[in-house]
Amino acid sequence: MPLKTDRRISLTLSLILVAALISACSPAPVGKGGGAGGATSGGGVVRLQGTGASFPFPIYQKWVSEYGKLNPQVQIDYQSQGSGIGIKQISAGTVDFGASDKPMSDEELKQAQGGEILHVPTVLGAVVMTYNLPGNPELKFSPDVLADIYLGKITKWDDARIKADNAGVSLPSASIGVVARADGSGTSAVFTEYLSKVSTEWKEKVGTGTNPNWPAGQRANKNEGVTAAVKQNPNTIGYVELVYAVQNKLPVASLKNRAGNFVKPTLDAVTAAAAEALPATPEDLRVSITDAAGAGVYPISSYTYVLVYKDQKDAVKGKSLVDFLWWALHDGQAVTKDPQYAYAPLPQEVVTRAEAKLNSVTSGGKTLRN
Repeated sequence: MPLKTDRRISLTLSLILVAALISACSPAPVGKGGGAGGATSGGGVVRLQGTGASFPFPIYQKWVSEYGKLNPQVQIDYQSQGSGIGIKQISAGTVDFGASDKPMSDEELKQAQGGEILHVPTVLGAVVMTYNLPGNPELKFSPDVLADIYLGKITKWDDARIKADNAGVSLPSASIGVVARADGSGTSAVFTEYLSKVSTEWKEKVGTGTNPNWPAGQRANKNEGVTAAVKQNPNTIGYVELVYAVQNKLPVASLKNRAGNFVKPTLDAVTAAAAEALPATPEDLRVSITDAAGAGVYPISSYTYVLVYKDQKDAVKGKSLVDFLWWALHDGQAVTKDPQYAYAPLPQEVVTRAEAKLNSVTSGGKTLRN
C-alpha cells in the first residue's frame, strides 16, 4: 500500500507541474483592441497608452495624476516623444491616442490605418525664446532678427540689430549658441511656421516642418532637452514651450508682433491670438494661430491636440478615453490657473466645438458619450 500511495502522490505532483508549465507559457489575455496601445485587464482596470508632443507633457502628467485619483480603474500612460512620433504611432494604430502641436496634414490623415482621426484641442501654449546670458536681462526680438539668428546670419550677442531692439541692455561680445530640436517636433513646426510667415528667406531656404534642416547651431531632443541645453550652456538661445522656461526659472523674450508691439508671452496674449483666429477656425479645428493680428497678441502661440480615432475598435477603452478627454476639456482646464502650468485655457467656443468631436466618437455604431 505505501508504494501505491507514493506512486499516486508522484503522479499528482507531475500533473500539477505540467499544468503550471502550460499556464506559464500561455499568452496573457488582452482587450478587444489587442494592440500595443494597452489592454482592458481583469478586475475592471482599463489601460490607455498615448504618446507624442512634449509641448503639453507637464499638464498631461498633471491631468493623468488628478484623473487617476478620481478614476483609479483607468490607468493612463502618456510618453513625451515629440509630435512626429505621436502622429506616426496613432496613424499605425499602435497607441490609443496620439498628441501633436502641429495639426496632421491631409496626406497624413489619408495614411491613418484606423479610419478617420479627430483633432481634439486641449490647451493653448506659447513657444518662447529663452536664453542664458550674464544677469539674464529682459530681451526683445524683432521677427527678422530672430529669423537671421536661426539662419546663422547674426552670430554675436552684441550685433547692432539686437542692440537696436534692446537699448540700454549690456550684451556680451560672445558668439550666440543656437539650440534647435533634434527630433520630429510640433514645437519646431510651430516655430518654423512662424519664421516662414515673417521671413521670406527662411521660407525659401528652410520652410516649415517638424524636423527641418536647421542652418545653424546645436541639437537637443524634446522641450526638456532644449531647456537643459540652454540652462547648462552660457550664451545660448533656444525655443521651448513657456512652461519649461517657467519651471526652470529661465528668462523669456518679448517678440514684436504683426501690429508692431513687443509682447511678452503671457497667457492673456496667447488667448488673444486664439480669439483673433476664431472666425477662420475650420470645422475640424485644425488651425494655425501664429503671427495673428491684434495689438496684444503674442505671435508664436499654438493649440495642442490629442489625436483619436472616430471609430473605436474597443468600446471599453474608447469610452474611457472619451470620458478622460471630456474631463480634460472641463475640470482639467482649471489646472491652467496653477502658475507652474503655464498654459492658457481653451476659449468657450472651442470647448463647445471640441465637445461635438467627442460626442461623435463611436464604437460599433454606438456613441460612447452616453
